[in-house]
Amino acid sequence: MKFVAIIPARYASTRFPGKPLALINNKPMIQWVYEQSKQALNDVVVATDDIRIANCVNNFGGTAIMTKQHKTGTDRVAEALTHLTKQYDVVINVQGDEPFIQPEQIKLLMNCFNNPNTDIATLIRPFTNCTYQQLVNPNTPKVVTDTNGKALMFSRSVIPYLRDVEPNQWTNTHTFWAHIGIYAYKTNVLQKITQLPQTQLELAESLEQLRWLENGFHIQTAVTTAYASGIDTPQDLEQANKNI
Repeated sequence: MKFVAIIPARYASTRFPGKPLALINNKPMIQWVYEQSKQALNDVVVATDDIRIANCVNNFGGTAIMTKQHKTGTDRVAEALTHLTKQYDVVINVQGDEPFIQPEQIKLLMNCFNNPNTDIATLIRPFTNCTYQQLVNPNTPKVVTDTNGKALMFSRSVIPYLRDVEPNQWTNTHTFWAHIGIYAYKTNVLQKITQLPQTQLELAESLEQLRWLENGFHIQTAVTTAYASGIDTPQDLEQANKNI
C-alpha cells in the first residue's frame, strides 16, 4: 500500500496563536513534526491556510500545501489530499502540535491496514500509574475495543464502569485505555467521512470519531506505550524546552 503523511497546521489557535512556528530548542515546532514523520515515511506534506507556516516549511526544505480555512484537521487533510499528484491508498493525519511523535507510532498505524477490513486506524495506550482523578479527566478520551482491537466506543467518561469496585481501586482492577488522537484513513474513506453530517453522539461528547463509528466505519486500534504529550499552551511549550 502507498502511504502519505499530511500534517494539518493552522496559525490562528485560540489558546496559542502561531503555535506551529513556536521554537523548541531553536527549531520551529512544525519542523519537529515534519522530521519525526519523515523517519517513518518518504512522503510527508504540511497542509496550512497561512502563508507564514508555508514559508517556514519551504525554508527548512519541506513540502507545504495551501488550503482553505477548515473547522477540523480532518477536513484540511482531505482537501490537501486532492491537491497531491500521486495516488495513495492511505493518508496519515499527524497532528501539527505533536513534535515528539515517534516514527514507531506512525508505523503501528500503517500496520493496521494489514487487516483488509480496516477503514480508519488510531492509537491507544494503557492508563498506567495514574490516579482516579487522572482517569476521569474528560480531556483524556477513553476507548473500549473488541478482542481484535476494533474500537467499540470512545468517551470522555470512564468506560467501562466497574460495578461493585470502589473507584479508588479501578486502575488496580482493570486496564483502561486512553485514546491518542492520531489517525490514518483509507483515502476513499477520508473523502466519505468528511461529507457526513454531525451525529448525536459526536455533538454530545465533542469527539468526531463517534460520527465515524455511528456510520459503521471500522476503526482499528493499535497499542503504544510511548507517551509524547502535545503542545496546547505556551506553558506546554515552556515545559518542552526544559525537557528537551
